[in-house]
Amino acid sequence: MAKKFLYIVATIIVLMLVGLIALRIWSKELTELAFVPSTEFVAQSPLDDNAYQDPALWYSRPGVGTSDPARWQPAYRGDGRSIPTPADPPVSDFAVFFVHPTSFIDRTRWNAPVDDTEAERITRIYLRGMASPFNKAEELWAPRYRQATMGAFLTQSAEAEQAIAAAYDDVLQAFEFFVASADSDSPIVLAGHSQGSLHLIRLLQERIAGSAEADRLAAAYIIGWPISIAHDLPALGLPVCAGESQTGCLLSWSSFAEPADPSLVMDVYSNSIGLDGTMRGDSAIVCTNPLTGTMNAAAGAELNQGTLVPDGDLSNGELVTGAVPARCGEDGLLLIGDPPEMGSYVLPGNNYHVYDIPLFWKNTQTDVARRVEGWYRANTADAGQQAGQ
Repeated sequence: MAKKFLYIVATIIVLMLVGLIALRIWSKELTELAFVPSTEFVAQSPLDDNAYQDPALWYSRPGVGTSDPARWQPAYRGDGRSIPTPADPPVSDFAVFFVHPTSFIDRTRWNAPVDDTEAERITRIYLRGMASPFNKAEELWAPRYRQATMGAFLTQSAEAEQAIAAAYDDVLQAFEFFVASADSDSPIVLAGHSQGSLHLIRLLQERIAGSAEADRLAAAYIIGWPISIAHDLPALGLPVCAGESQTGCLLSWSSFAEPADPSLVMDVYSNSIGLDGTMRGDSAIVCTNPLTGTMNAAAGAELNQGTLVPDGDLSNGELVTGAVPARCGEDGLLLIGDPPEMGSYVLPGNNYHVYDIPLFWKNTQTDVARRVEGWYRANTADAGQQAGQ
């Protein structure tokens, strides 16, 4: 009996080793098999022209009330802050348009239906952790949209491109309603993560650059999606934020603990086509340090005003000060030192993609407030100069 048990254990160990070897060799293929839809792309029917007048098509918008996930406010762990942090700056009125990341992983279709129950559950969790730093805004808008499924980002097929383009059409329509509805005298802030950031990149390029809305833009937080300085940035109509109070600029970062292995991300990036129509290759990536609000900077954990450390399912959490440092690496990725305990959703290579915003929750909130106030100072000065002419 004991010998038979040992044979079983040995067989299990061999199967595990074979599985690990297969995963290492064919990880890309296995991942595609697990997530990429095997069905044909089916074009979505366009939403009605007035679709986003319906409050049901928004997770967050004025009037939603206590059910608005982005209005959640975490507390500091314990009885307060372990390190001194500056008082919250005063915040004037502003409006935020936030586009959530991918929460639909079904491989039976290329785009999520608006009312998918599981995708909605995950999206609400994401908004609590990622959109909440922006909730000092008088108006915070986060639309439902028929997002591309996760598998669309694991293949370069024509179906994937169609699915992503279809999702963008919904985001554009939601943005037009947001612009028409938000206070026209207030600045606007764009924010998103991952798939949401990808759609905001296209929105900046095709809709906002050179428009009246560009003048109203306090900042654009394009987080969790690499932006090539040479091949993407010129088409977006915005500079990278070089100063902590600069306005009308762009911030972006992708977080990795050390030792970092970003090869999966960098391989995809290097072999992708930039907004200028050429290969991105090894071109430099925009890296904002969220602890300083500046580009290509380094900062110790003592400048971290509050990391949102989540519970097991990411549905709740507490702010912890001084938890994580940050520095921009030579490859344009944001390095955060030793792997912090943030939960079980860390991706291979010490990729903290899911936690890009929670790692710097309070600093992001403070950064937004500074840039909004900077926008008001700049526009007040401009108005005064024009009045004196």
